[in-house]
Amino acid sequence: MSAEADSLPPLGIYLHWPFCSAICPYCDFNVHAAHRNTATQDDWLAAYQAELAHAHGLRPHGPVRSVFFGGGTPSLMPGDLVGGILQEIDQLWGLAVDAEITLEANPVSAAQVHLQELRHIGITRLSLGVQAFDDSVLKSLGRTHSANDALQAFVAAQDIFDSASFDLIYARPDQSLAAWKKELAAALALAPQHMSLYQLTIEPGTAFYARAQKGRLHVPNEDAAADLYEVTQSLCAAAGLPAYEVSNHAEPPHRCRHNQAVWQGGDYLGIGPGAHGRVTINGTKHASLAMRSPQDWLAACRQNGHGWQLRKLSAAAVAEESVMLGLRLVEGRSREALVAQGVMLDGARIVALQKDGLLSPKKDVLQATEKGRLLLDYIIARLLT
Repeated sequence: MSAEADSLPPLGIYLHWPFCSAICPYCDFNVHAAHRNTATQDDWLAAYQAELAHAHGLRPHGPVRSVFFGGGTPSLMPGDLVGGILQEIDQLWGLAVDAEITLEANPVSAAQVHLQELRHIGITRLSLGVQAFDDSVLKSLGRTHSANDALQAFVAAQDIFDSASFDLIYARPDQSLAAWKKELAAALALAPQHMSLYQLTIEPGTAFYARAQKGRLHVPNEDAAADLYEVTQSLCAAAGLPAYEVSNHAEPPHRCRHNQAVWQGGDYLGIGPGAHGRVTINGTKHASLAMRSPQDWLAACRQNGHGWQLRKLSAAAVAEESVMLGLRLVEGRSREALVAQGVMLDGARIVALQKDGLLSPKKDVLQATEKGRLLLDYIIARLLT
């Protein structure tokens, strides 16, 4: 292996499938109604193959250590399409022998026979978008599955894949601390290996945002949300699923390696409509962003071989991103790793934040304390401005 390849960060690939059977009222991702997809499976495979080839020209050194199919609802993808993409990745870079290959799924598009097909194709890890185990709450969140659908899909996923995870949303409208404790305890009783637990945020451009602007949607205030966060940490830790990132909890062997690599500054190639990526070219980190419109992206891949816009990141942008992502990790980032990425921080500011109890006193790591993880925006602003 060349010296250049040895110096590169680990490589992952994010694949975006932009379609959902229904658009959730809180979602601000690049998603589109599935019935608007008029392209054929062959069209999609050719476009993904073209953009992968373009990315390979920029970052040819592998192997690929993780692949993450996100969306949208990637479980709507035909198995042959998923398999064709993985085959192309393996031919271009080579997949590591122990590569983690994750696919996000909606319980209603996760029939056992489809899950078995996905496992046969090479998916090793399934992430289920459960969001709640209460039918009335699921309806209010615009979800199309029931609590029983979610339960059956998760039980099947545990049997089929090396690792299975599910997402839940809390700090929901009118949610009480007692109700969340009960729901989370029931979720933990399923013995999950990994859970992603997200506080609901009201994002501009979503249906929930429009309702909130009209005074028709009320979420827990900041203090109540902090209480919900703290009980989440304590219940999960007691159940053997400690947090390893602000919103992610797992038994150590089942942490999501793809996301960990992203948070630690690894390269990840963003493939598909609206996908973001980070790629090191000639020693410099670049950001990629693909066209959001599926139709425009498909046309660009046919005509140009890709739908990317690529820009070089400034030293300040790399520093901000490295600190922001690193502080989300419970273990933080080593100061040595940050310096290797060109991140130079003011020692006096670090000491001041340590005295405030927001950063760990450890000298070799930049690590938020439990108190600090509730105030990450403030810490980042203090460190970088």
